[in-house]
Amino acid sequence: MVGAEGRRRDALSAIMAALEGSDPRGLLRRTLTFEGGVLSVGERKYRLNTFRNLVVIGAGKASGLMAAELERILGERIEEGVVIIPENQSSIIHLKRIRLEKSSHPLPSRIGVLATRKALKTLDRVDKRDLVIFLFSGGGSSLMPLLAPGITMDELRGVTALLLSSGADIEEINCVRKHISQIAGGRLVERVSGAEAISLIVSDVVGNNPASVASGPTVPDPTTFRMARDVLERHRIWDSLPSSVSGTIRSGIAGRIRETPKPGNPAFARVHNSVIGSNSDACAAAQKALEGLGYHAEHLREPVTGEASLAGRTLADLAISNTSHGKWAVVAGGETTVTVSGKGKGGRNQELALSAALALEDERDITLVSFATDGIDGPTDAAGAIADTSTCSRARTLGLNPIQSLRSNDSNTFFGTLGDLIVTGPTGTNVNDVMIVLGSGR
Repeated sequence: MVGAEGRRRDALSAIMAALEGSDPRGLLRRTLTFEGGVLSVGERKYRLNTFRNLVVIGAGKASGLMAAELERILGERIEEGVVIIPENQSSIIHLKRIRLEKSSHPLPSRIGVLATRKALKTLDRVDKRDLVIFLFSGGGSSLMPLLAPGITMDELRGVTALLLSSGADIEEINCVRKHISQIAGGRLVERVSGAEAISLIVSDVVGNNPASVASGPTVPDPTTFRMARDVLERHRIWDSLPSSVSGTIRSGIAGRIRETPKPGNPAFARVHNSVIGSNSDACAAAQKALEGLGYHAEHLREPVTGEASLAGRTLADLAISNTSHGKWAVVAGGETTVTVSGKGKGGRNQELALSAALALEDERDITLVSFATDGIDGPTDAAGAIADTSTCSRARTLGLNPIQSLRSNDSNTFFGTLGDLIVTGPTGTNVNDVMIVLGSGR
């Protein structure tokens, strides 16, 4: 039987394995090969000497490392390109042929608009004789903003903040973003002038729908202006919107603004979208690592979604009811939400871990860790947190009230005081969250 410290070490080892398993460089390597002048992407083959130029455009938390690997494979065959990354990744990404532009996340900013215009200026030079490789991943919506006419950046930031704190899930948020953007929801493809295009996508959304990753700039959009309004009304945001945003959506519903391009639109005839990595890659790597450490490890196929506090309780209940003997582990993935009602500081993974800690307080020999694969959990410097059956009792000896911390959405202060935050720094990937539960038998 392994003790609490041993489980903690094993959980941290599994985290590192999950990050390695979702490294964009490895994901791209297994998808793309170049030999004898032929670029192979899955079953598709492209003879590069039949194209005038090869241009790379990308945005997202995983796009920088994808670009680095693409440069390693193709080198000088890349004519030019622009990839937009978060500001905090500038020290870990180094490119030669492709220009790096920095932007902000999770809230868009004017620096992102400037970076986007540089990418579009490059894209405006392509035509049907060229090959464009797009690199997109989670975070692309904020990193590559270009607003519908009449909407200011401050207004977009306000709407984004409202959505993030409302409990809306990523698909709902992106539905709104697509309809107040000039490039999301497939609109970017309208700018490639008939060029052949490959879009390589690292998914950060449950279900891996490419139309939802980075708000689907190269993917046909099945959502509508009316659906965007439904999202805003359902989460009670509609009446708080700036008139420019509500007016844009009203105009779209009335047909005065053109809808996003839908499936079957001829603009997508030479565009091929491919999801090259997802949360399952991170979970599979964590599971394999735990099996190597002697655990009987199971990967839950059902994604963990919904309110973080409820998900934490559910995972704790699953652990409590586990009847396995010896060392066992459960690996799960997904993305929860937090409806913010308190004034504390936290993130969905930290809140999930705090909720689980409360449910595990009277149990023994169970450890849980929940972390964001991009290294950023909410508006904090932590990726997540680790909890076990002693968490709440240790907290109380330090004067912390775990119930009040949960109610006030103050999980970051709680785990920071305990020294139980998971801090990775920017990872260069983004494939949702991973939760790992470890036990030592009965």
